[in-house]
Amino acid sequence: MSITLKQVNKKSADYKKIKELYKKAFPLNERAPFFVLSSKAKKPNVDFWGIYSDKKWAGLMYVVNEADLSYIFYFAVSETERGKGCGSGALQAAKDKYAGQKIFLSIEQLDEEAENYDQRVKRKQFYERNGFKDLNLKLKEASVTYDLLGIGGTVDAKEYERLMGKYLGKLLSKLITMKIIK
Repeated sequence: MSITLKQVNKKSADYKKIKELYKKAFPLNERAPFFVLSSKAKKPNVDFWGIYSDKKWAGLMYVVNEADLSYIFYFAVSETERGKGCGSGALQAAKDKYAGQKIFLSIEQLDEEAENYDQRVKRKQFYERNGFKDLNLKLKEASVTYDLLGIGGTVDAKEYERLMGKYLGKLLSKLITMKIIK
């Protein structure tokens, strides 16, 4: 299996599938408006990837970069391609692409009271199998608190604020609360 990452924009052949997967894979309270993602993807520090397995569309990955940080903001594999190694292949492609960077991502907290607790545990195990370590940090984005996992080192609050400030811009930075907490 050959996994590749290809830049996505509104003219991409699989743009509608990517948008549908995004809406299906992430709960409403965890999603930024898709038009914002598409618009921000035009910035030089943002990579909006389509994931392809043997040239067939398989998922999406959205990465925000700043200095030596690469934040996998959104990552999802199509239901039809899950369990086939596409997710692991996509993470390896990202590790290759962002070699030398501190790569991190957020996952839902392991809350035993959550309806999808088993899914959360499996998700964390998947990332750990792919080399991600628990950074022992929490990330609060709007009303949701996440656990941070990463490769290549930890991320401090100032680095994260700089990354997201550059990504969001002055206006959205004031409207949206996003910060690392301990």
